[in-house]
Amino acid sequence: MLDFAIFAVTFLLTLVAAVLYLYPASRQAAGIPGITPTEEKDGNLPDIVNSGSLHEFLVNLHERYGPVVSFWFGRRLVVSLGTVDVLKQHINPNKTSDPFETMLKSLLRYQSSGANVSENHTRKKLYESGVTNSLQSNFALLLKLSEELLDKWLAYPESQHVPLGQHMLGFAMKSVTQMVMGSTFEDDQEVIHFQKNHGTVWSEIGKGFLDGSLDKSTTRKKQYEDALRQLESILKKIIKERKGGNFGQHIFIDSLVHGNLNDQQILEDSMIFSLASCVITAKLCTWAICFLTTSEEVQKKLYEEIDQVFGKDPITPEKIEQLRYCRQVLCETVRTAKLTPVSARLQDIEEKIDKFIIPRETLVLYALGVVLQDPSTWPSPHKFDPDRFDDESMMKTFSLLGFSGTQECPELRFAYMVTTVLLSVLVRRLHLLSVDGQLIETKYELVTSSKEEAWITVSKRY
Repeated sequence: MLDFAIFAVTFLLTLVAAVLYLYPASRQAAGIPGITPTEEKDGNLPDIVNSGSLHEFLVNLHERYGPVVSFWFGRRLVVSLGTVDVLKQHINPNKTSDPFETMLKSLLRYQSSGANVSENHTRKKLYESGVTNSLQSNFALLLKLSEELLDKWLAYPESQHVPLGQHMLGFAMKSVTQMVMGSTFEDDQEVIHFQKNHGTVWSEIGKGFLDGSLDKSTTRKKQYEDALRQLESILKKIIKERKGGNFGQHIFIDSLVHGNLNDQQILEDSMIFSLASCVITAKLCTWAICFLTTSEEVQKKLYEEIDQVFGKDPITPEKIEQLRYCRQVLCETVRTAKLTPVSARLQDIEEKIDKFIIPRETLVLYALGVVLQDPSTWPSPHKFDPDRFDDESMMKTFSLLGFSGTQECPELRFAYMVTTVLLSVLVRRLHLLSVDGQLIETKYELVTSSKEEAWITVSKRY
């Protein structure tokens, strides 16, 4: 029997396990094509492990069996959807619950009960307001942090190798902490302290809970609990301060504090947004710059748009909105990197998808990484080509998948704006260049990253 450590291949397996434990399923696959269990107790977990990740397992499964496939997580059935056509049949645009948030709350062992439709709509509005107002109120801060990074890179000799992932994580941490939690994080030591605790918590919810090793290691469990307790303590202090004061700077937490939420809901929502926004922003910035370094034509076109929109004038929120090609670059970054390769929904009613019946309480995976590389939807899918989003139908498809428009998650919306400002500042003054001979391999988790550090060099435009 496989050791439970194999569960650590992906965050989503915990969501699968939790949901299917609560909702026992039939051993019948309801006629949906797929593979039979490799082992009686573990189902197809050995196949997932051998594939390297859940995403890579789903790529192989959909190539073999088509757009609607099934496999077994332990003794329970899971269905995966792998084309735009079948996703259109399943996605309900009126759904307001976020599977990403649900999963993180489960991993953090938060005990919030499920909200009704009205409450979910209210909380979605609070999130939207929080993102909009925090970005507007803190635009000057975001510009300042971007220019600080620019000054650092301008001081490097042209031969200097820059550790891109490290710098983007640091930039994301500074941006997110100050715009979400306020002026406490103007102090670099506070940011460093937050980053250390964030790293401990993020690492353990991705591994320690999955393989059972956290409960077996007294030292690691204490480190995790201490880190989570410190993060919660910081948030509780900030929430209390924001409730009792009148501040000129609007931060994300303010929208939650002024909404009709109790203290535990505010704590949980601010924790989820803080944890996820740091990672999504850092990875979006990293992948966008990586792709720009390997596509001289795209970088040139982006520079020309930035120069046309701003000229020698300051970067402003109003003009940022005019950077249409930059948004196409970011959409293509999300697509090419497969930034979030899998999401999930619990089937709440029996439903027919394509020609197959999906039973109620089946866990349905959206194989987004498969869909984003489908040549029938995206011509030359492995090519980094922002011009594909000139086509309005492509943007509508992207929005349907939750990466743009009204369906995009608030953390991604936040990351889009932060990355847009950063690219405007950097590309305006610098050529971003790749390091010869570097091969960047991809690690597929809840948020896709590179396996090793990505290195770049820079040279001055003027």
